[in-house]
Amino acid sequence: MAHIEFARGVVEEVIPDVRLTRARDGSDGTATFYFDHPKALSEETGVEVTGMYLVDEEGELVTREVNGKFVNGEPAGIEATYVMKSVEAWDRFMRFMQRYAEKNGLGFTKS
Repeated sequence: MAHIEFARGVVEEVIPDVRLTRARDGSDGTATFYFDHPKALSEETGVEVTGMYLVDEEGELVTREVNGKFVNGEPAGIEATYVMKSVEAWDRFMRFMQRYAEKNGLGFTKS
């Protein structure tokens, strides 16, 4: 059930590249998502991007830090940043990512 939306009710089909950073003491962290040519920017979809919504059976995580990337005036990608300001927020995000990874066959590589 875990999926990502940029407009409510419109599931994004493109699987993002996700990069995670976390403070050494675990107090906060950041997830940066990059979607290459996402469905949300296609002319056929015609949706207005209102944020990034990470939806699963526990509920919804939301960020408004969403930026379009354009090359020669054409949409090329979306970069979104989700900030976690507590250990609880980090744990909740990781539960979402575990579900999303299982659904989409993603793996984790530690740097």
